[in-house]
Amino acid sequence: MALVGIVLVSHSEKLAEGVRDLLRQVATDQVRVEPAAGTEDGDLGTSAERIESAVARADTGAGVLVLADLGSAVLTARTVLEDLPPGPLLVDAPFVEGAVAAAVLASTGADLQTVADAAREARDVPKF
Repeated sequence: MALVGIVLVSHSEKLAEGVRDLLRQVATDQVRVEPAAGTEDGDLGTSAERIESAVARADTGAGVLVLADLGSAVLTARTVLEDLPPGPLLVDAPFVEGAVAAAVLASTGADLQTVADAAREARDVPKF
C-alpha cells in the first residue's frame, strides 16, 4: 500500500535532517520523509531543485505533503509546486509538530487530506 510522503523544506539542512530523524522514530519505515534544505554549496537557504527532487522521491502514489519552516522556504516551495503537476500539497502548519502529526497519520495509511489536516491541527495542541 502506498503511503503519503512528506517533504521537509527548511533553510537548514541540519534542521530538516533532524526532523526527518525524529519522524523515523514515530512513523513506519514506509513513510518516505525527504529533506529539501540548504543550498547546493552547503549554506543556509532554499533550493528549488532540491525541493523538486525531494517531492519526486517522496511520491509513492498516495500524495506528498510539503512542510516549510519559514519565509523564503514557503515562497520557494510555492513556486516549485506551481510548476509541477497538481498533487503535492503545501500546508500551513508548525514545522516540527506538524511533521510529527503528519508522519503518524501517514503511517496509518490515511489519505493526503487527512494527513494535511493532522499537520494543521498540531498548531492548536498545547505543550503543557
